[in-house]
Amino acid sequence: MSKKKSPQSTPKSRPTAPAKNETNLAEKAYKSILRGLFNRTIPAGAEFSQVELMRLLGLTAQPLRDALRTLETEGLVTIHARSCIRFVRADMELSWSTYQFRTLLEKAGARAYAENGTTKEIKDLITDHTALLERLERSPFGPQEEQVLDLLENRLHGALISALRNPLIETTARRLHNYFTLVRLDWLTTKPLALRTLHEHLEILNAFAARDADAAEAALAKHFQQALHRLLGKV
Repeated sequence: MSKKKSPQSTPKSRPTAPAKNETNLAEKAYKSILRGLFNRTIPAGAEFSQVELMRLLGLTAQPLRDALRTLETEGLVTIHARSCIRFVRADMELSWSTYQFRTLLEKAGARAYAENGTTKEIKDLITDHTALLERLERSPFGPQEEQVLDLLENRLHGALISALRNPLIETTARRLHNYFTLVRLDWLTTKPLALRTLHEHLEILNAFAARDADAAEAALAKHFQQALHRLLGKV
């Protein structure tokens, strides 16, 4: 009897060069639209036709359509067929929703980081926050100090998302960051606000250093509550 040949495994197909090129163009268009939103070339809440967006951003039709579909799934635009493309408005409701969702994600991250974050990373964050705090207590708050503060923000909050070790949460957090950037476009960081932020961060970090997950979670929730109040002009 002849032996049956074992089925050969079919090699996975790879994207063709044109497909890769289309993906790259769509990604560039996506980033171009976000950049337009963040630098106010595209005002929040504005309405454009597809042709107007193509002219404004220097994009071609297909990459623009692909990018807009992605942005629609992320809630940043609403596409009205044969009418217009409406961009999300950075209003009070969006601000509240953004901070509420971010709080839910990062409270879990704060608890995980308090339990599993490396001692060195925690100490480094405390050292760098303290250094900027001391610098601001004797010097003005300028563009360089604001840049350092932004870096510290990203390091701290990025560590909380990473502590959850969940790629789905990381993807969601990246999308949420777009909302966060949008609602803070009119945010003016002054020296008093920078000092408050640093003190709030240090309260969170000291809870991490003590490995007190309850205190870390509470300090993180308080920090976001205070930041939202500042954003809405309540304090």
